[in-house]
Amino acid sequence: MTDTDKTQDRVVIFDTTLRDGEQSPGATMTHAEKLEIAALLDDMGVDIIEAGFPIASEGDFNAVSEIAKNAKTSVICGLARAQLGDIDRCWEAVKHAERPRIHTFIGTSPLHRAIPNLTKDEMAERIEQTVTHARNLCDNVQWSPMDATRTELDYLYRVVEIAIKSGATTINIPDTVGYTAPRESADLIAKLIENVPGADEVIFATHCHNDLGMATANSLAAVEAGARQIECTINGLGERAGNTALEEVVMALKVRNDIMPFRTGIDSTKIMNISRRVATVSGFPVQFNKAIVGKNAFAHESGIHQDGMLKNAETFEIMRPEDVGLTETNIVMGKHSGRAALRSKLEDLGYELGDNQLKDVFVRFKALADRKKEIYEDDLIALMRTATDAEEDRIKLTSMHVICGTEEPNRARMTLDIDGQSHSTEQTGDGPVDASFNCIKALVEHTARLQLYQVHAVTEGTDAQATVSVRMEEDGRIVTGQSADTDTVVASTRAYVHALNRLLVRREKTGSDKREVSYKDVS
Repeated sequence: MTDTDKTQDRVVIFDTTLRDGEQSPGATMTHAEKLEIAALLDDMGVDIIEAGFPIASEGDFNAVSEIAKNAKTSVICGLARAQLGDIDRCWEAVKHAERPRIHTFIGTSPLHRAIPNLTKDEMAERIEQTVTHARNLCDNVQWSPMDATRTELDYLYRVVEIAIKSGATTINIPDTVGYTAPRESADLIAKLIENVPGADEVIFATHCHNDLGMATANSLAAVEAGARQIECTINGLGERAGNTALEEVVMALKVRNDIMPFRTGIDSTKIMNISRRVATVSGFPVQFNKAIVGKNAFAHESGIHQDGMLKNAETFEIMRPEDVGLTETNIVMGKHSGRAALRSKLEDLGYELGDNQLKDVFVRFKALADRKKEIYEDDLIALMRTATDAEEDRIKLTSMHVICGTEEPNRARMTLDIDGQSHSTEQTGDGPVDASFNCIKALVEHTARLQLYQVHAVTEGTDAQATVSVRMEEDGRIVTGQSADTDTVVASTRAYVHALNRLLVRREKTGSDKREVSYKDVS
């Protein structure tokens, strides 16, 4: 730590990718994926990991408990409504951590007070009771007045004071619906610090949503006004338009330290790795022009820009690619590349593989190299996205054959492995993708409706891998699936199967029996 660092105010990074981020429609993660993301967050220096909502389901409780047991340095936090049962369940999950935290909340705005139908006085009593109960269990308690930015100021003063007197150590001020603007965000934090008794004894936090595209700006404004904790997610994942993006606030504080003299404990060189992994496990691809982590964030096509970059990189880049974990070189690999070269390249991209994992990925790499002359970084990232976690899937594509063209009827023949049993069918459709999807529908009974089907090329050329994303909805459950292959129809089929596997996970999380999945025997 430099002398400058020692004199700067520390901003605590509270990551809620595994809780608020996973609440994004379709972003459900498996148990193993949650543990992996938590380990990456811990390793990159995140101060507090909000690991989940323990009362929501047995799966959430188990994930939070295991994350708490495995955490190395991060505080592990669970979310709880202002109910004693919620708080007890939360404590049971997080108590295994060396540094546990209970985060309890209640909606305080007029619109949110109407949901439990509580008067102001009744809600105040509920806050005192539940925060006191949480503090009796845990010495690290965070309290949030949900929809704080639309709560009457005098009432917000009142309930924040009650929470502090009841034992809360962090007061989080959520802009739950992304309504506020930077000037208001700063003003609200400043007024709370100035007017609430005991405010100097707690940390004020900010939790912003991006409905108006101002989440990062609102968070930074709050910090300048005195907040010292930012709640955020990787890639800005979250409900509706998402949350404050961790990578944006961290790099903003780092690049513009001249006007925002604050520091975090985040190792920014690990940003790209976790960004890619969260995109993979959530099924939410990062938009190409996304700040910091987008594919085009460090790309330059304009002639003027390219000329400036060649003369001096600082002409058009305000940060270095390596600052966020991007390698400067893009080594082309091919069918003659060996296992050691593949391991080294994947490590450059942030993937640490065991010997068995490497063996499986190497087989896939060789198969891709036989079909594609040159393999670039984006190809490898797509390959890893397709390769990960397949062993946990209950539905797997075994084989398929498609007939399409102007003269033949579009027809697909397919075999799926469903819970260890092989089932086959042959179906027609309006095109090869439709015929393939009809095969899946014939083999796996479900009522999910396809909401989105999207294809884009990973790299250039006619041999480029196609990355396919699908989004499906069944009974209010929304899931996404992704896959990549040089054959667009194969990628489409695997993406559909991936989404169905996530639907099974989502059914389990919402209490449906695992045996609910069924198939039609049409072999």
